[in-house]
Amino acid sequence: MRNKKQKFFLFLKILIVFLLFSVAGIYFFRDVLLQKVIEKATSKFEADYNCNFSVQNAHFDGTSSIELNNIILVPKEADTLFSVEKIKTKISLFQLITGDVQLQNLEVKNGFIQLVKNEKGRNFDAFLKKDKSDDSNEKRNYAKLAYRLLSKMLNLVPTEMQLENIALRMDDLGIKVTMQLPKLQLKNHQLQTNINVTENEFSQTWNISGFVDPRAKKADVRIYNSDTSKIQLPYIYKRFGFKSGFKNVHLKLDKFDLESNELHLDGLVSVEDFTISHPKIAKKEVLIKTASFDYRFLLGSDFVSIDSTSSAQINNIKLQPFAEYNTEEDTIYKLRILIPKMKAQDFISSLPEGLFTHFTGMETEGNFDYKLNFKYNKNKPYALVFNSNLNKENLKILKYGEANLNKLNGEFVYRAIENNVLQRPVLVGDSNPNFTPLEQISPYLQKCVLTSEDPSFFSHRGFINEAFKQSITKNIRTKKFSRGASTISMQLIKNVFLTREKTLSRKLEEILLVYLLENNRIASKERMLEVYFNVIEWGPNVYGIGEASAFYFQKKPIDLTLKECLFLASIVPKPKKFMYQFDDEGKLKSFANKHEEFMSKLMLRRGLLTPEDTIGQQIPLSISGRARTHMKFKVQDSIAVDSLFNEFDFN
Repeated sequence: MRNKKQKFFLFLKILIVFLLFSVAGIYFFRDVLLQKVIEKATSKFEADYNCNFSVQNAHFDGTSSIELNNIILVPKEADTLFSVEKIKTKISLFQLITGDVQLQNLEVKNGFIQLVKNEKGRNFDAFLKKDKSDDSNEKRNYAKLAYRLLSKMLNLVPTEMQLENIALRMDDLGIKVTMQLPKLQLKNHQLQTNINVTENEFSQTWNISGFVDPRAKKADVRIYNSDTSKIQLPYIYKRFGFKSGFKNVHLKLDKFDLESNELHLDGLVSVEDFTISHPKIAKKEVLIKTASFDYRFLLGSDFVSIDSTSSAQINNIKLQPFAEYNTEEDTIYKLRILIPKMKAQDFISSLPEGLFTHFTGMETEGNFDYKLNFKYNKNKPYALVFNSNLNKENLKILKYGEANLNKLNGEFVYRAIENNVLQRPVLVGDSNPNFTPLEQISPYLQKCVLTSEDPSFFSHRGFINEAFKQSITKNIRTKKFSRGASTISMQLIKNVFLTREKTLSRKLEEILLVYLLENNRIASKERMLEVYFNVIEWGPNVYGIGEASAFYFQKKPIDLTLKECLFLASIVPKPKKFMYQFDDEGKLKSFANKHEEFMSKLMLRRGLLTPEDTIGQQIPLSISGRARTHMKFKVQDSIAVDSLFNEFDFN
């Protein structure tokens, strides 16, 4: 029994001595181990990333502190990616041996990270390539990839840190931005720093402060300017044409985890006095006073989404969004937005300044809620889903803003805008001798225009869902506003109240104004059609059907024939190019005749015409009015042009 105990204690003594000698050996040879680790890293950078990595001097200071001097990382045949004069940190020997490094504290002095894109490529491309451990025959799991990369980055963020004179430089084909940190301190999870941001002649100083815990993967940080001016975001203006800034921004990360092969990111982003300016958004700078996004991002192997548990708020407008990009089978985009029941006035007051200028000053009462459901399959574009539902409760307009829709019911002056230039005033009302009441406009013309522009005008409420879907589909495919889905209601709003600019602002205002016009019984359909005929452009400097019938045919609108009405309806989309429908003998070209024939058959089939209406349709169309001066003929026209100018008063 005693022999067994003696043997056990002897073994224990030997083990302790061995461990002591091992620790002592590691301690005394720790610098050698450190050099081995650096040599391993150097080989890995060269083999895996085609980069030269070097450390001029590396040694332990005490038992766990490491100091590195003059560390440089240079991709071959590219600009330096990383350079630091001094790094001092604490790290366990076990982590150093295993390679699973988590920095405890960090001191860095005089260095930079530099991202460069030029004609040779990008100096960081090698670090974006696929991990060799991945099976090249398997679909890449972006959730795992993102989690792995972000986890490694967070592990390299120490629990305590002090940086001095560190810069992040970026050069994107000559667009140069530098973010210089004179001093950054992270202590007891509290972050404090300021950043000097320069882009060519532009310069600002940003302050950053808040809570950061890289091990728990949590953060709560605020960014604000050192003075009272707004933070202006660099790079994006020169790269994308966006001007953007904010008073301060709050960034919060509550969760970062991989669950069932899905990466979960939960947190909050809020911003004050956010401004954005771009010619495709609005003519004026857009201002959002307050906005917040309580987000949950999900990233899987074949999708990325904003989860429906997320919520957003723009001023007083609360939103529940869902968005997804999915490539599991087809490439599918999904978007759902819910605006819970809210006061209409709170909505109007919360619209971003500069984006809805025509609603400024509008007063309403009542409530509403709204739902949008959008789904687009890139491989099946015409199976698009677009459902938009607004439920109103005692909704009334008490006072109009800049766009006074009620003016449609009375006499008013209309002025078209061409290339941001106001055209001559056109009086819409009985005081104008060229104004034509609806009952004095040829029924043929009414039927022709309605057939070509908006067949369901008298039954819809401003929008035609199928046409709207087709418009969205084509605009997505062409990546621009290449096709509208304009009803006569939308054309009327666009002509009378808005400009012709193709901006997001104008399109959103158009949609909202049409909805208000059509769903609040502001003007009758007959009055809307009457105003439409009297304001739209029918040719160069020709506005209203009264002017148009004289310009082309020296007639009153009530006297127009079916053939003449078919022609006038065909030029509504492009009235200034009417002359291209005629040959050099003044006769309609083949394509114009075919279009006329198609429209006639369509209207006959729909019961809008009878066979008797088409008698005499084979007689060639004759342009007898002042429009002839815009047409090209083989022989000089003999019509006395001056007399036609004086026939109607266009002032």
